[in-house]
Amino acid sequence: MAEQCCGPSLDQTQAVESRYGAAAHQQEACLCTPVAFDASLLKVIPTDVVERDYGCGDPTRWVQVGDDVLDLGSGSGKNAFICSQVVGESGSVIGVDRNDDMLALSCAAAPVVANRIGFANVRFVKGAIEALDASTPSGSALIESASVDVVLSNCVLNLVNPSARAALLANIRRVLRPGGRVAISDIVCDRPVPLGLQQDPELWSGCISGAWLEDAFLADFRALGFEQVGYADRSDTPWRVVEGVEFRAVTLTGVLPRS
Repeated sequence: MAEQCCGPSLDQTQAVESRYGAAAHQQEACLCTPVAFDASLLKVIPTDVVERDYGCGDPTRWVQVGDDVLDLGSGSGKNAFICSQVVGESGSVIGVDRNDDMLALSCAAAPVVANRIGFANVRFVKGAIEALDASTPSGSALIESASVDVVLSNCVLNLVNPSARAALLANIRRVLRPGGRVAISDIVCDRPVPLGLQQDPELWSGCISGAWLEDAFLADFRALGFEQVGYADRSDTPWRVVEGVEFRAVTLTGVLPRS
């Protein structure tokens, strides 16, 4: 797996926690890049959840009726609540996030959405998305192996420390059933991010400094055994250009073999 060097002076986790904690209370326009969602699926979702969602794509478009879905870095819960309507009563959605403020927002909205759609099929759990195998008080893994049909994420993988990328990818593979799918919206770059940018907390928490190289992102998922790996969405125009590095939004999709 391709990794980028990251200097020791920046605590990426703290930078992300601080910025997204604040963004759970007050909308921040500069986080990631806004994307239009199906308006009919937003009607039942509380306004504060919709306004405090930060992403760069719509991975929910690859979810189907009856799917068991895992949303990595679920934030305010918007993507999870969209998925809950798509999968219906026969499906389920788990959102994983480590930020207490975002979890408070999504958990408070869950019964509201359930009441509006007529069923409850969403739950949110606290945890690091690179540590889905962490033990819970009951002794089980945070997310059990081979327990979900789809793993999706919206502009969150780039926030994980590069040193934890191998664990993140291994856990994505572990939790999926045979034939499982991924739909990952994120920011990629056309050349390695300079060390100076990697050590900037605003750029790191702003979905810039931790961007995967565009080709390496595809290669890393192929190396996990995913087939039909490609960019279902890819912005032609860069979202940002910083020190000559082009950053653009993509949605990576892929599927595991059934045997």
